[in-house]
Amino acid sequence: MISALTRFLLIVCIAFIASFFVLANWGSEWAFAVGILVLSIPLIYSYVNLARLGRYIHSDSVENMPLPSGLWEEIFFRLQRLVKNLKQKLRQIEQQHDHFIEAFQASPNGIVMLNENDQIEWCNNIAEDFFGINFKRDVLQRINFLIRRPEFIHYLSKRNFDEPLLVERMGSDSSLSLMLQAFPFGHRRHLLLAQNVTDLQKADAMRRDFVANVSHEMRTPITVLMGFLETVQSLDLEKNQRDQYFDMMMSQAQRMKSLVEDLLTLANLEANTLPVVTNSVNIETIMALLRNDAEALSQGRHAFSFEMNSSKNLLGDEREVLSAFSNLVSNAIRYTPDVGSIVVKWDVNSRGQGEFSVTDTGPGIASEHLLRLTERFYRVDRSRSRDTGGTGLGLAIVKHIASRHQAQLLIESTPGRGSTFMLRFPNERLSA
Repeated sequence: MISALTRFLLIVCIAFIASFFVLANWGSEWAFAVGILVLSIPLIYSYVNLARLGRYIHSDSVENMPLPSGLWEEIFFRLQRLVKNLKQKLRQIEQQHDHFIEAFQASPNGIVMLNENDQIEWCNNIAEDFFGINFKRDVLQRINFLIRRPEFIHYLSKRNFDEPLLVERMGSDSSLSLMLQAFPFGHRRHLLLAQNVTDLQKADAMRRDFVANVSHEMRTPITVLMGFLETVQSLDLEKNQRDQYFDMMMSQAQRMKSLVEDLLTLANLEANTLPVVTNSVNIETIMALLRNDAEALSQGRHAFSFEMNSSKNLLGDEREVLSAFSNLVSNAIRYTPDVGSIVVKWDVNSRGQGEFSVTDTGPGIASEHLLRLTERFYRVDRSRSRDTGGTGLGLAIVKHIASRHQAQLLIESTPGRGSTFMLRFPNERLSA
């Protein structure tokens, strides 16, 4: 303020001196004109600087404006610094905003911001996929106009968001299960979160089915055992009848033992996340063990052919490999009628992959069952599989062992013409 006042007084003094000099030489009219001219110079200078400032403000480049001299230098300098600080703060706010948007976009959950009228203010890409909406097209549309599920509309209108809402059969293929919950924020606004719980629902259904299947599988032998025990306890049986009942009880007990052993094996395979041991597995020895077990189980009712078309061995866990191969062979024996033939083969194909296959002349399997054969307790013919002594877990065990050895389980079957079950191992799993 002192500097500006000093400048003003200096200009007034200059105008007075100039007017006095002109008055002494040319008269009062010229003296008045010169005084006005000197006093108007600062006004013209200010107008020029204001015009320059207007141009730079219009082009949004005040921070790049050259500084004038005099009083306007400090004004322009302070204005430039103010604009730079404001723009820097705006850039920081925009960066934070972008980071928040990126974080919301990176979320595996669907996020929809709703205003006080339940209109969409913003949503991420996951929410677009979940609900089949398009943000650019549907912005400010009411969410209940786009999601027409009755349970969701009731949940939204009730305005009680303490508990989440499970909405099933969403999406184009009606296979999506979503857990929805709205959270209030701001002034009557809500944040709608959608979590994909499809896998959790499937896992829960599988758990329920597993418990039900195990209970069902165990109930039958336990019921038979209890019936025989009650009979032996209550009746005075002859020795041959009592021995026959004991044999039947032993058969049922053996069935329960096999079921428990298979359950433990499957549980260990599912819980073991460590890489499989890469010891060399002698296929010739494995084939000899398979032959002995197959002949003992068949008791001369089937014709066997064990073929080794390659001398290469496997790299893996011998116990698991033998378990997988044995399950395939025993399944073929159980489901192939008497006097049928079974071919067990080890070979290396043209791409260097090891192939263990079991081909039978059994009744075959319809195509609609093939994809579900490796499910636990899945049976094509439940009554017949129980009669043959199967637990319903063999192929599930084979599938897990194959996965641990990076192998594929391939199944080909034609009703009435038999089946072929093959384990195909990558060439990295073969050794000389």
